[in-house]
Amino acid sequence: MTHSPLIYYGYRVLGAVLPFVPRKLGYRLAAWAGVLAYYLKPGSAAVLRQNLYHVLGGEADESRVKTTARQVFRNLAKNYYDLFHNHALDEEEAAAVVTVRDLHHVREGLKDGRGLILVSAHFGPFDAAWMIGRSLDLDITAPAEHLKPDKLFRYVCQLRNNAWFKFLPVDQPLLGLYRTLRRGDTVAMAADRDITGSGILVDFFGAPARMPDGAVRVALRTGANLLTCFALRQPDNSAVLQIEPPLQLERTGDFEHDTRINVSRIIARMEKWIKQYPDQWLVIHPVWGDGHDGI
Repeated sequence: MTHSPLIYYGYRVLGAVLPFVPRKLGYRLAAWAGVLAYYLKPGSAAVLRQNLYHVLGGEADESRVKTTARQVFRNLAKNYYDLFHNHALDEEEAAAVVTVRDLHHVREGLKDGRGLILVSAHFGPFDAAWMIGRSLDLDITAPAEHLKPDKLFRYVCQLRNNAWFKFLPVDQPLLGLYRTLRRGDTVAMAADRDITGSGILVDFFGAPARMPDGAVRVALRTGANLLTCFALRQPDNSAVLQIEPPLQLERTGDFEHDTRINVSRIIARMEKWIKQYPDQWLVIHPVWGDGHDGI
């Protein structure tokens, strides 16, 4: 995604200022900014409402859809506050607001030495996944959308990188992912935005949507294990990261068939979380149709 060069300087200012804004005030300001953005970005708000009609059902009351959409913008703005605030915290301070549940599933997925793919979504405070790395001292590599200008991408990666999490631009050869898995280490990938346009059409909330299949394809090619995890923002703005059992991948030898079946299994898990907490699914880009219309 290409941004105005001014966005880069805006990010630098926020990265310099927000570490000094206390959490309680910061989240209050973020919630206000999220509502303001909802009204200032009508195109994005309209796309989001269309996405939510799929999630909530075509019979959903319009007022509920709008209320949920405004809360999505609030939660998205809170994630930005986390991005600009948390990078300046020491390790103990940052870890104090994240609770990881069922970490033993990660140990199970790693014990055979084939590597592990963590699959999640743009859901809740999703950067909380770094706590998996800290808890088990794992090196985690993740592909990320290559924001433009390139210095913006590098700065965002600088904010998000830590001792356990490293990011690679998704539009470049991802040999680093394969090397990571061959070492028996961990890769993290999202399953709800087809950024590269190379995904497949699958059923998502009862309608065809183009979804990324990279995590499944990499798992099938490398033999790596795959599990899902989702971070949920709590009322006090702490995060609970729920790790789910490793997915039993279908491996019949028919690569395209196995890819489609296993993507559908990931989506079934993702739908469960999105349906229960629709205001924490933070995708304001088109998902249904060809996935590229709108803003």
